[in-house]
Amino acid sequence: MKLRLPVAVGAILLLIVNLAIAKVTNGARNWITIGGITFQPSEFVKIAFIFVGAATLEKIQTSKNIFAYIGFSVACVGALVLIKDFGTALVFFITFLIIAFMTSGDIKTIILAVASAVLGAGIVVKYKSYVTARFSVYRHIWEPEYYNASGYQQTRTLVGIASGGLLGLGIGNGNTRHVFASTTDLIFGVICEEWGFIFAVVLVLTFVAIAVSALVNSIASRSTFYSIAAVAGAGMLLFQTALNIFGITDVLPLTGVTLPFVSQGGSSMMCCWAVLAFIKASDVRTYNYLGGVKKK
Repeated sequence: MKLRLPVAVGAILLLIVNLAIAKVTNGARNWITIGGITFQPSEFVKIAFIFVGAATLEKIQTSKNIFAYIGFSVACVGALVLIKDFGTALVFFITFLIIAFMTSGDIKTIILAVASAVLGAGIVVKYKSYVTARFSVYRHIWEPEYYNASGYQQTRTLVGIASGGLLGLGIGNGNTRHVFASTTDLIFGVICEEWGFIFAVVLVLTFVAIAVSALVNSIASRSTFYSIAAVAGAGMLLFQTALNIFGITDVLPLTGVTLPFVSQGGSSMMCCWAVLAFIKASDVRTYNYLGGVKKK
């Protein structure tokens, strides 16, 4: 509870610094380079977002605290929209819905929040040409005007997935690895082509298993803070996984988010392990193992 305000302020300051000094890369201003080290601030803000939400809403508190967290959420998502990292902004919003639902259990509030987000998304799509271009190719990637242009990544990824079959072509034998962003956005396509569809399905089921584990452990966790943080963290990982896979396969618009634990990127990897720590902390067996809970 004492750390939530400093963490929230630190997260917002980090996003402000991102807006001030980051350079635009691949359409988004979400990378900072200091002393030869490049990192993505939004990945570290994900950790703060879960921490602040779980700490603020751990108990039924005053409306002032609730509105303060809503304000913090709006500030984070708004900054990401300005950065043009719309995929990460969507991940933040879904995480906010999970935390809000776990706290209130009121589906009507969630519906209102979703309706507001849809309205905001419509405004962004209408007035932001970068996003409009992403939506224009959605479900049209095989058409001649997009096949070798804005739909290039997705068509090559789908061809690669089909070529891999059930068991894959073997490591290094795929063609998807030669497409731009193959180690980040398109890594799932590389896995399908070279390792096979069966392995890819097992990978997806791993994230599902993490989410189920978080739900089960949250029931008996030491406090509501651990429950909210674990479920929000697992929901974030699972939704980001779905956004990545459905984006490159044209089920959803391509957003450019990474595949947790798999895509290249030190910032993303550090964030994923921190989120996994939230999930592990909800398991009471963790403290039995560490000697934190003594049997009478």
